[in-house]
Amino acid sequence: MKLYSDEELAELLDREEFRLLSRTADGLGLECYVVGGYVRDLFLERPSKDIDIVVVGSGLEMAKAYGKALGKGAYVSLFKNFGTAQVRKGNLEVEFVGARKESYHRESRNPVVEDGTLEDDQNRRDFTINAMAICLNADRFGELVDPFDGLYDLEDRIIRTPLDPDITFSDDPLRMMRCIRFATQLNFYIEDETFSSLERNRERISIISKERISEELNKILLAPVPSKGFIDLDRSGLLELIFPELSALQGVETVNGRGHKDVFLHTLEVLDNVARVSSDLWLRWAALLHDIGKPRTKKWEPVHGWTFYNHNFVGQKMIPGIFDRMKLPKNEKMKYVQKMVELHMRPIAIVDDEVTDSAVRRLLFDAGDDIEDLMTLCEADITSKNEQKKHRLLDNFKVVRQKLKDLEESDRIRNFQPPVDGMEIMELFGLEPSAIVGQLKSAVKDAILDGVISNNHDEALEFVIKEALKHGLSPLK
Repeated sequence: MKLYSDEELAELLDREEFRLLSRTADGLGLECYVVGGYVRDLFLERPSKDIDIVVVGSGLEMAKAYGKALGKGAYVSLFKNFGTAQVRKGNLEVEFVGARKESYHRESRNPVVEDGTLEDDQNRRDFTINAMAICLNADRFGELVDPFDGLYDLEDRIIRTPLDPDITFSDDPLRMMRCIRFATQLNFYIEDETFSSLERNRERISIISKERISEELNKILLAPVPSKGFIDLDRSGLLELIFPELSALQGVETVNGRGHKDVFLHTLEVLDNVARVSSDLWLRWAALLHDIGKPRTKKWEPVHGWTFYNHNFVGQKMIPGIFDRMKLPKNEKMKYVQKMVELHMRPIAIVDDEVTDSAVRRLLFDAGDDIEDLMTLCEADITSKNEQKKHRLLDNFKVVRQKLKDLEESDRIRNFQPPVDGMEIMELFGLEPSAIVGQLKSAVKDAILDGVISNNHDEALEFVIKEALKHGLSPLK
């Protein structure tokens, strides 16, 4: 973080888009301020594209005048019902709103809005670090208006509400998710009274749409260390309300002195491991959900201890219900997460045994183009505190990776289709669609994956004819 004087802020904002905002506001006789995340990120020395402007007066009038001043190529979108506007030109995007004060009904997070002063507008902001404003009018250009000491909170890395947090969170419960999200993204600490208010108001999250909650969860997942957000969600009591399946992973049960690891903490460790090497949102979702089936499959066996047989398959089947409830996309993204969860045990099973070509071919076939992501997830899943075991498994994974590379180059297994398809089999033996056609097709696939024949048409055709003869079938020609 860097502290700036008003003069230094004026220099930082000495760009044409801000000078044009200044001239436009002065021409209309309006007070004009840049607010929120753009101001916060200036001090944090973080890049920020979102420019939010508060006008004491009509934000719509200001937006229209600014769009006109920008000239050709500028697009002005007015949202009269909300009193907001957006102006875009090239990569520039500026949001406008008139200064306002808000009041809320308990059953809704949609406020009753009235025109207000800059002070009213800053009072309604979610956190002190987002309530700072910099004046753009010529006579005060670069002057920081910081009534809640947001600058000090930035310096101390604190998330705190401008006013009573119980009012802030009760009025708009989505702010509870945003509180944890900002703390996670910025690696800040949630001030004690603010955190206590999260606990007191957690039930209010029920009035927030699942889409908005999922948006915040996605931003938490994309943070540098996403586990921080999920720990805060759990500590505040929000996690069990918005994500009961994840909350159910917590705890350690012990029988005869033998306990299993806390699957929740293990999951967060895997998530952070993935986050260190990949920014892919859906791979991070896969890490978060890879053991989601364990509570439903947990069983104590006197001989083997705690077991979680088939938790990968159970977890894979749970995912559509989770995605549906949370309004996440039920498309190829969901199918990708399902595939990762279903297959995440396969590489570890291979390295625990002898790394055979057949097992690696089948893994490559089943994972297809997602094989690299699967290997990333599986390596992240090695969280043993036994360093010797950890290094042994990681070394074995290197062997698997090399086998994958070698076999893909030689056998072209990834996403392959059997060289002899069902249509050719039916024509060859004069068959209608039937079970035997499927059996012959599967036999060819298995023969290629097991290395019995090569992945080419001539060997596959010869193999099919031999297999068909076993069933009393002869080719027509």
